[in-house]
Amino acid sequence: MRFSGWQILKEGLTGNHGWRPHWRDPAPKPEYDIVIIGGGGHGLSTAYYLAREHGLTNVAVLEKGYLGGGNVGRNTTIVRANYNLPGNSEFYSHSLKLWEGLSQDLNYNVMFSQRGVLNLFHSDGERDYAARRGNSMAIQGDDAVLLDREGVRRIVPYLDFDNPRYPIHGGLLHPRGGTARHDAVAWGLARGADARGVDLIQNCEVTGIDIDRGRVTGVQTVRGPIRAKKVGIVVAGRSGQVAAMAGLRLPVESHILQAFVSEGLKPVIHHVITSGVGHFYISQSDKGGLVFGGALDMYASYAQRGNLPGAEHVMEAAMHVMPMIGKARVLRSWGGIMDMTPDGSPIIDRTPVDGLYIDCGWNYGGFKATPASGFAFAHLLATDRPHASATRFRLDRFRTGRGIMDEEGAGAQHNLH
Repeated sequence: MRFSGWQILKEGLTGNHGWRPHWRDPAPKPEYDIVIIGGGGHGLSTAYYLAREHGLTNVAVLEKGYLGGGNVGRNTTIVRANYNLPGNSEFYSHSLKLWEGLSQDLNYNVMFSQRGVLNLFHSDGERDYAARRGNSMAIQGDDAVLLDREGVRRIVPYLDFDNPRYPIHGGLLHPRGGTARHDAVAWGLARGADARGVDLIQNCEVTGIDIDRGRVTGVQTVRGPIRAKKVGIVVAGRSGQVAAMAGLRLPVESHILQAFVSEGLKPVIHHVITSGVGHFYISQSDKGGLVFGGALDMYASYAQRGNLPGAEHVMEAAMHVMPMIGKARVLRSWGGIMDMTPDGSPIIDRTPVDGLYIDCGWNYGGFKATPASGFAFAHLLATDRPHASATRFRLDRFRTGRGIMDEEGAGAQHNLH
């Protein structure tokens, strides 16, 4: 079924009895050409592009819970392409272009809103770095506008410009950045993959990876064994645990990133606003809630909850930048498990096990990479060659030291990225 204005009108006049489920609920087959472990945004995106770009439909996506129940359904929805480092810059530029056509490609409204991303700076050093980043973005072909203090005040006059500790000196505006509806992204990709013949198998936890003489032959699941010629691991914060089933030790740590949503308010924040003060960021959702967060919890954990010091730190940063929201009540909070690499950049590569591939290490930037991650990983799975946009996301860079992608200049320490 294609969605259209005519279809909505027809169903409205005939009792809405013609709508069909977005995707099937198939039983797993004994064998597939490709098995993708992980039914989140990146796994579903991979399946969609395998079918759409490469015509590969004998594919299964295995999800231990329900589709979209992990990080793709628990994030702050920001989409941007304002990177500064070669490798990352090209990749996220490619991702943004895919975002701009995603709703049309999927025939499903992912609610991509290009409201603009504004990065504030609070010192002369931050201004210089913002200028350099903006020039890199422009060279890459993306948009960047360097604003002085008054330029920022004209578009977001409600900030605390004269905070004595963190005065606002200006900002770097990325007009094509914005937000998308995370649930709609997962549902649209799942619907698109299913429509092309991919099996999306929920409640199918993988318990083991079968390897024979150095080559992957399939997986063990709670619903029985499944043979496969190739297996892709796309499980975000669980990457290290799943890779260990194949005897691999990945250079990742899993950390928690907390996020918060306020009660619904009238529209007031029309951009995504970020600040280096506590790594604070905020936007307003279509339902009126303020969606905001800050730095990650600084200890490794698999618990999908945060801690009170982390929450206090985010609230403190919010009040430094935007004291007007001080009386807004927090409606809920949550924590997402992120797989952090030592250099803060992802891994899309083959593993030492023949036929086993990995897509991981997205840190706190996985959502904005959703379409490009799937596009690049699908290309790798289909052709055994890295896509041009992801040639620097090699697994062996942490062993050899060549090609380290330290965007933040923070050094080789997971929790600093």
